[in-house]
This record gives sequence, C-alpha cells and structure tokens, in this order.
Amino acid sequence: MKIHPTAIISEKSKIDNSVEVGPFCIIDEDVEIKKGTKLLSHVVLRGPTCIGEDNIFFQFSTIGEDTPDKKFKGEKTELKIGDRNIFREGVTVHRGTVQDKAITSIGSDNLLMAYSHVAHDCVVGNGNVFANNAGIAGHVNVGNYITIGALTTIHQFCNIGDYSFIGMNTSINMDVPAFIKVAADPARVIGLNSVGMNRNNMTPESVSLIKKAYKLVFRKNLKIEEAIKKSKELNNDQNDSFLDIFIKSLEISERGILR
Repeated sequence: MKIHPTAIISEKSKIDNSVEVGPFCIIDEDVEIKKGTKLLSHVVLRGPTCIGEDNIFFQFSTIGEDTPDKKFKGEKTELKIGDRNIFREGVTVHRGTVQDKAITSIGSDNLLMAYSHVAHDCVVGNGNVFANNAGIAGHVNVGNYITIGALTTIHQFCNIGDYSFIGMNTSINMDVPAFIKVAADPARVIGLNSVGMNRNNMTPESVSLIKKAYKLVFRKNLKIEEAIKKSKELNNDQNDSFLDIFIKSLEISERGILR
C-alpha cells in the first residue's frame, strides 16, 4: 500500500494493499476501499462507507460525511460507491438517513466534476456525468447514462430517467422521463436526447419507437395515463427494451412529469 506519511488513517478502516493514499488525506473508521482506488491529496472519507475498485478521488473531495439535513441525529447510515468513478476537486457526497433507506448509493463509471454534490439518500446509477457545480438534493434518483449540466439543481425526490440530458443552469422540480432533453430555469422540455441515443448505439427501430412515444406524451395534449397506454400499445408487437425504459420512467413518477 502506498500511503503518504501525512495521511491520517483509522486503524478501523479496511483498505486493500493496492490503494494509493496521497498527502493530507483523512480516512475515518468504518471505511472500506477496494483494490486500485487512488486518493490524490486532501481527500476526506467518512464512514460507514464502502468504495469499490479503481475509483479516483481528487483533492478536497469530501465523501461519506454526515448529512446537514436537520432530521439526521447521528444515526449509523451508509454510503456505497461502485467501480471506476472519478470524483474531481471539491465533490461532496453525504450518507443516508434512517427516514429513508439509510443509504446513499453511487454506481460505476460516473464522472463527478468539480464541486458537484450528491445529497443524502440519493441513488445514482452508472455512466453519468455531473458537470461542475451540479447538485442533487436529498432522495433524488438518477438513472444511467445521463448528463447533468453545470450549475444545475435538482429538487428532492425527483427521478431523472435513463439517457436523459439536462442543460447547464437548469432548475428541476419535477420528474424527467428517460431520453428527454431539458434546459432553462425553470426547466422545460426541449426535445429528445438524440445525441445520447446515437452514442449508446440504439437501433433506428428503437429510436423511431421512442420518437413516436415522445409525440404521444409531449405533442398530442393527452392525459399522462392515456399517453402511457398508447405508448404500451406501440410496444405490444415490438417488445423493445428502450421503449420499455421510457414507459417505466413515466409510470414511476410521483412528483409529476416535466412536460
């Protein structure tokens, strides 16, 4: 294990021998770090936190700290992080609260740019990009392969669907369905994330079905229940997995669909 002599590491932490810990890092008790992960410098890790393989933490990131939420009373809650994530300068991630599931979760292959924030009880999937100063409030669910633009804020309890795109300086207080592109303050729908669909190698057939379902939801002035029903009818014969993702992102909404 490569540990700089200025690092402070609890004897009650569990760190793989391949982990690199740079100068002035602090690793608390109940922190587990698996192989290949690097802490470059001035990184603070609080526990209970479990960190997977090959993650990189840049300077002044603070990971697994207590939430400032007023209902938090020091309970032993958790943070779980997957593999190959990059946490750039000044990123903050808080553990969960017992009022939810007592856990904050981040998947794999995410890039969190400088000063972005993941609050308590959030669930972040895989392959996402948080641009500089993007912040998500407590209990937010972020799916997979989503780009969240710089200076964007997302209200607590919102769901952000897979393959969606959020432009810079956007303020979101309702659920964003999968594949949708939104921007502005307050947020408004500006189309489909066509670039994201192409980058993720969706077939022309899947793209065509998503476009048809998009028009049902956002262009036909239908009630959301009727739009979902008609979207399901589109998928009766095709059984397209991407269209199914779009439909499910509508069905799980509790805060209401942004449209």
